[in-house]
Amino acid sequence: MGNEQTSKAVPTTPAPQRPTSQATVLAEAARWTVDRIRTLWALVSGRPVSLYAASVLRIGYGLLYLIFLLREFPHRHEIWGLNSPWTPALARQLFDQTGWNSILTLSDSRAYFELCYAMALVTSALFMLGWRTRVMSVLFAVVVISFHARAIFMTDGGDNLILLMAVYLVLTACGRRWSLDERRGRIKAARAGTRPEPVRSFSSQQLHDARTCLTTVVHNCGIFVIAAQVCFLYGSTGLYKVQGATWGNGTALHYALNLELFQPWPALSHLVDQYPIPITIACYMTVLLQVAFPFVLFGRLKYPVLALLLCMHIGIAVLMGLPLFSGAMIVADAVFLPDRFYRLLGRLWRRTTQRISGRSAEASHGPESAHVPAQPGPVLTTTPSSAAQ
Repeated sequence: MGNEQTSKAVPTTPAPQRPTSQATVLAEAARWTVDRIRTLWALVSGRPVSLYAASVLRIGYGLLYLIFLLREFPHRHEIWGLNSPWTPALARQLFDQTGWNSILTLSDSRAYFELCYAMALVTSALFMLGWRTRVMSVLFAVVVISFHARAIFMTDGGDNLILLMAVYLVLTACGRRWSLDERRGRIKAARAGTRPEPVRSFSSQQLHDARTCLTTVVHNCGIFVIAAQVCFLYGSTGLYKVQGATWGNGTALHYALNLELFQPWPALSHLVDQYPIPITIACYMTVLLQVAFPFVLFGRLKYPVLALLLCMHIGIAVLMGLPLFSGAMIVADAVFLPDRFYRLLGRLWRRTTQRISGRSAEASHGPESAHVPAQPGPVLTTTPSSAAQ
């Protein structure tokens, strides 16, 4: 018994408790959420996206509305003026119910109406050219809203989309590409040359960075809203057509081609109506393209879809006499094309103009100057005798 050794109790530290599986899942979910929020914020505030597409929308809608106002210039008094069946008094009654407003109803003077119409033409042209785009975008939205609200029952559905896009373009930096503002910025930078930039104070630098970040965020959100609007328009239109019996059996375009209200060229409409199988295929393709459009935007399949939609809108403009609506939809589809596509178009345009200018220069110098090299002039040598004379 004396040889027995008593075992001493060794103090052991308790093992750290591992978090439960539920706590681990919650922590991972919170980390994933934070990472996604950071990624989304970096995407929204990092750099302005689709600057070329925004410029195409500015040029397209400014040009469309300018053409629209010029086309309706002989009929402006019957649509928006004092001779309109929808009188200013009726427009004011509708404004009380809908909350709309229009600068055209502020006065019943004919001179005031002519001044507003002239200002609308100038505003559309300057907005299209990109002169003081931030101010002109607001004025263009006011013009479109005023003319749309003044005679809401007198025009077609094309100006509805132009109205929405005019409001959305106020949020975007649509004057940074292909505009007079960009040209003025290039000239200003070239004049500055290598002159050092003025040193800003800390508060001034902070305000500048905050303004740049806010402008970028608002622009990117505006582009997202425009893209979402187009997707919603195509998707809802396609789903609405699916519910119709005429679109289901492929006869909707047949009835549309035989409506007298939408026959700018009746002979052409009757000629197209003589081919029932292509018309039926066009019916099904229209529904398929519109329903599938929101789901093909993140792959290369969107390019053939956009090409087919372009053909569809051209057909609507020609066969149904709705050029304003078709033009508005074609311009809206341009928001889904990347900037590299527009840069490629710009390079092709510059090469084409350079070739044309080169050919015109060769033609102006005559055909022989383009092939015969320039001959060297006579070499004059001086001799001592000639120098003495």
